[in-house]
Amino acid sequence: MLRAALDKSVINSLTTQYWRVSVVDVTTSTQTALATRAIAGKVKPGDVITANFQRAGRGRMSRTFEAPKNSALLFSFYLKPQRKKEDWGWISLIAGASVAQVLKKYNATVKWPNDILIKEKKVSGLISEIHGEGVVVGIGINVGMTIGELPVPTATSLAIEGATNIDRNHLLANVLNEFESIFTSWDLGDESITGLYASLCSTLGTKVQIHYPNDLIEKGIAMCISARGELILDSGTHVQAGDVVHLR
Repeated sequence: MLRAALDKSVINSLTTQYWRVSVVDVTTSTQTALATRAIAGKVKPGDVITANFQRAGRGRMSRTFEAPKNSALLFSFYLKPQRKKEDWGWISLIAGASVAQVLKKYNATVKWPNDILIKEKKVSGLISEIHGEGVVVGIGINVGMTIGELPVPTATSLAIEGATNIDRNHLLANVLNEFESIFTSWDLGDESITGLYASLCSTLGTKVQIHYPNDLIEKGIAMCISARGELILDSGTHVQAGDVVHLR
């Protein structure tokens, strides 16, 4: 079941009318494909592209990745938030919290801003990009990958963590429905995501090392999340972007 083929009709039957899911067998990147549509004005809120295989998957900080066919859940979706753009930093955090909620039975947590960890190993990551008046969010979840198929030793998969009865169709539907519920409330002004995210975030209260895009490194204790989704350190620094390493 972990490597069952994606089925458009099954996925759409399990999601609300907000979502319109398209399935492709192979693509360069679901993120690139949907972003291209967004730039051309050929996309609507709720459009989703998911693929069995990506030739050049895209992650945060301009990284690329590749997973064996059918071994991961790879998808991107388009949103058009109503809140002011200064608040849009929360969208990727909402996406991370949604995945962690769905994977709660595996004790999944969020490493700020949106890496999903199980036993401190990465099982899922995502990217969020603004295109015009909307946002394209791309998510990858390691589902059926074996130890030998993992890209790095610090990664894991649901199969490795004991999952046996998950198929990617239901997993995608569950993540989309969870995201819709949280996002819709947030977009209407509800701030309860702040508490939910904090309850799922394993970074808070932890000594961390921040690797910034400009190669600077800073250490500190992660104290809380700002109103704009930034990570606040005990030094008072507001981290907007960077790789976080949990120090023990």
